[in-house]
Order: sequence, then structure tokens, then C-alpha cells
Amino acid sequence: MTDPQIALLMLGLFIFIIMLGFPIAFTLMAMGVGFGYYAYFRPGQDFFDNRVFYLLTQNTFSIMNNDVLVAVPLFLFMGYVIERANILDQLFHSLRISLRRIPGSMAVAALVTCALFATATGIVGAVVTLMGLLAFPAMLKAGYDEKISAGLICAGGTLGILIPPSIMLIVYSATAAVSVVKLYAAALVPGFILAGFYIGYVIVRAALNPKLMPKLSKEEVAEIGFVAMVLLLLKAFFPLAVLILSVLGAILFGLATPTEAAAVGAFGGMALAAAYRALSWPRLKEAVFLTARTSAMVCYLFVGSWTFSSVFSYLGGEGVIKEFVLGLDLGTIGFLLMSQLIIFLLGWPLEWSEIIIIFVPIFLPLLPHFQVDPIFFGVLVALNLQTSFLTPPMAMSAYYLKGIAPPHIQLAAIFRGCLQFLVFVFITMLLVYVFPATYEWLPNLLYGN
Repeated sequence: MTDPQIALLMLGLFIFIIMLGFPIAFTLMAMGVGFGYYAYFRPGQDFFDNRVFYLLTQNTFSIMNNDVLVAVPLFLFMGYVIERANILDQLFHSLRISLRRIPGSMAVAALVTCALFATATGIVGAVVTLMGLLAFPAMLKAGYDEKISAGLICAGGTLGILIPPSIMLIVYSATAAVSVVKLYAAALVPGFILAGFYIGYVIVRAALNPKLMPKLSKEEVAEIGFVAMVLLLLKAFFPLAVLILSVLGAILFGLATPTEAAAVGAFGGMALAAAYRALSWPRLKEAVFLTARTSAMVCYLFVGSWTFSSVFSYLGGEGVIKEFVLGLDLGTIGFLLMSQLIIFLLGWPLEWSEIIIIFVPIFLPLLPHFQVDPIFFGVLVALNLQTSFLTPPMAMSAYYLKGIAPPHIQLAAIFRGCLQFLVFVFITMLLVYVFPATYEWLPNLLYGN
């Protein structure tokens, strides 16, 4: 077999092995070292003189020395501390009361709470689970349609991987070697557009068919005055919103690097938890443990992916794929459709981190040929990955919600609810392509052309 054929065998074996359920990070490292030993082997050399071991250690050092990735554990820590601060119930209650005169007020409040909390934590499973425990039973008790209720919680809970400060965007920027700051600015408007579509959809559905999302009773509407409502928002909504906007504003306006802003956010998360009297030693210890575990997973994925991709390219696999794609004679639109379709399908069995670190780098070398801006491509990928949590049969958000939903709620009903919101993801992707100003306007405004 030729080296390019061995490279394709390497890629095929990797896909087959991860489908069997083996840990992806360690599979990447094992296959990278195994095939790399063959690629770099020279007759007569000692076992540990093979250059693949230097490659592995050098990649590990590069990951540990990457300033951009330092922001990942800091943002994770901020999210885990806020998640355990028990402010979600107060946040949802304050928004439900303040938005009570809007059609589908409870659904709108749930979406805004999901978006804000998902942005603060960036942890999809935690947001969907917590909102499923808090808002989902409340909406069902109020007579809301179970499909719409389930769909909006699943869709709203995934917004954290798109709206900055997003951990996914940090990982993409490190993979694609683009500016995190510009990527944040580019993703902000599309993220708000998608969230706006979700909110607009439930308001229109509630206005056209009030039976789907009944209004609050007169007793509930009149139970709180304006001053009390403002005080409630000041206590529950504004502290978290100010923290997120401060961190994001410091990054976008150049007042701090993403890492510095993440450190301030981590401290702010602890201060917020202390203000709500939810900062205890067991909770802090659990947040540190979860941060270390998730950060280690991301770092191992990077080390394994960089080692795997280096060996894959050295054997000629990247060239074979590039020649194959170029041989299809696709235009820019054809390439974008093909790449996004592949990412869409990969979202069924894989997590976003694995897609970004392992498979997105396959497309990155092709972007200059098709004249695709890597920041634009990153925004499309971030939007596309929303679908991986919402598309059956492997819609993870649906499974998160099913795990804590009342027994009578069927998984099929949750799937149908998710599909109602899935269409808005594709509409937003189309808008971003047709109207480049949606992702170019803010970066150009802040940083020029």
C-alpha cells in the first residue's frame, strides 16, 4: 500500500473505532502514535528514537502553552460556579412576571432565561436539564403545548455554543488560527438573530392560537406592582446580565484579552454566587473538579487531534482529500453545502468539541481555494452545530430533557418540538450567507476592514 492509501486506512479505522464507543481523545493519540511510528520509522533506529514521540510531546507542550486556550477552563469555571449558585429559578420567575403581558409570556421567559444562562455557562446539558426541571413542569401546569414547551427548552439551551462568550468559538479560533475577538464580534449578531427567531416564533404561535400557550390568569398578572417587579429584576436578572455583558464588552472593545476577561468572569461568578449566599466549599470544590475534568478532555482532544492530523498529512492523506474535493469542480456554494452537510451528519454521533478539533481542520486548507473567510466559516459551523443537539435520532438536548421530564412525555413528542425550531437554524445560516453584513458589520465597526 502507498502512504496516501495508509492515510485513508488510518482515517477509516478511526471512524470505525469511535463508532464502537472507544474514547475519542485516546483513540486519536493511539492511532496517531501507531501510524506515526510507521510513517517516521527508519531502519536501525532505537525504539524511542522515532520522531513520532517528539511530535507527541511537542504537541502536548504547544497545547499547554497556548494562551488562547487558557480562557477555556476560566470560562468553564465561571459557568459551573454560576450553575451552582441557584439563581436560575429567581431568573426565570422575574422574567415570567416582567413579560407577563406578552403572548406566550412563560415561553418567552424560558427562552430568554435559556439564552442568558446558556451564554453564562456554555454547558448545553446543564442548561437543558436545569430548565427542564424548573420551567418545563411550570409550562405544562399552565396548559402549554408539550411539544412547543420541550422544543423551546432544547433549542434555547443550545444557544450558549453560538452566542459569545462561547467556549466553542475559542476552540475553533485555536484550531483555525483566527482572532477570537473578531470571531466573537462576527457571531454575536447571528446569535441574536437566531434567538430572536425563536422568541418571535413562540409569540406568533401564541397570538394565533392562544390554546397552545394560555395567558397567565388575572390573579397572576396583578399579583405584583411595577416597583416590586423592578426590584425583582434588579435582584435576579441584572446581576447575571451585567456580568456577561462586562466580560463580553471587555473582549470586544479591546479592554482585555479573552483570557483576562475570562479570569475576571470567573471571579465575578464567585462574587455573584457569594452575593446569592450559594458559595460553599462543597460547591466550589465540585466546580473546580468539573472544570478540571472538562478542560482535560479538551486538551487531550487537541493533543490527539494535532498528532493524528500531523501524521495523516505526512502520509499524504490531506493531499488526497484536497485533490478529491477540487476534482469535484465545486464552486464556493457547492463547497459550503458539502462541508456543512458533512458537519450536520457528524453532529448525530459526535459532540461539538470532537467535530471542531478533528474534522473541521480537514476543510480549513480548502478555504483559500474557494475564497471562504475562515471567520465566516466558523460562524456557519457554530450555527450548524445547533442542529446536532436538535436533530433526531441523536438529538442530545432531547435526551437531556427526556431524562428529567415527567413520565408521560414521550421522546417522539420532544423530537417533534425540536424540529419546529430547527428550521430557524437553517434560515439563519441562509441569511448569514446571503447578507454578509450580519457577521461583518460588528467586526468592521469595532476593528475596521
